[in-house]
Amino acid sequence: VDYSGMAFAVFSLAEYSAMLLCSTLTSLLFLGGWLSPVGFLPDSIFWLFAKISAIIFFFFWIRATFPRYRYDQIMRLGWKVFIPVCLIWLVVVGCWMMSPWNIWK
Repeated sequence: VDYSGMAFAVFSLAEYSAMLLCSTLTSLLFLGGWLSPVGFLPDSIFWLFAKISAIIFFFFWIRATFPRYRYDQIMRLGWKVFIPVCLIWLVVVGCWMMSPWNIWK
């Protein structure tokens, strides 16, 4: 479905603000926030913005590189690929947990 006018603007605004929020939270929670990646440089807000910018660049790069799937392609991928792989992985992990190689006994 194609959007036009303000509906597309609101949709795009929501998508890009979610990217910004996700990038900010990733930077703060996992990448050290405003802390410098090297010890001899001072900590500043510049590092936070640099990390956020790098993560947003990564988001844009992934979005531009990979094609967007149609709804039926996503459903086929989920039902025919992901569910069988998850079931096989569940059996593998169950067998491993019951084997002598389990380290969490």
